[in-house]
Amino acid sequence: MLFTFKSAAGADVIMFGDVAKQLVAILGKDPDDAKGIVTVEQLPGAIARLRAAIDEDKARQARQPQDADEDEEPDPERSGMAAPVGLAQRAWPLLDLLELSQKEGVPVVWGV
Repeated sequence: MLFTFKSAAGADVIMFGDVAKQLVAILGKDPDDAKGIVTVEQLPGAIARLRAAIDEDKARQARQPQDADEDEEPDPERSGMAAPVGLAQRAWPLLDLLELSQKEGVPVVWGV
C-alpha cells in the first residue's frame, strides 16, 4: 500500500505503507486511518515531533557502531548502497513538505 502526502505548498511525497504509518503515528495521527490531515494549526507540533524522532534515530544510528563487537569484521553486504535506510532518511521528504506547508499556511493531507 502506498501513501501520498499532498500539499499545495510542494510536491507530493509518496511512501510505502509501513513507513508512512510509522510517520503518521509520529505526527500524532491515527496510522490506521486511510485518510488524514495535518491542519495549519497542527503543523508546528507535528514538525516538532517529527524532528525529535529524526534526532532520536540519528543518535541511535551513531551509537550502533560503538555497540558492535570490535573484533567483528564490518559486513560489506550492509555498507554503502546496501546499508539499511533509517527513519531519519525516510522522514526528511515529509518534514520538508510539512515545513513548506507551514510557511505557506496550508494543510498536508493523505488518502484523498
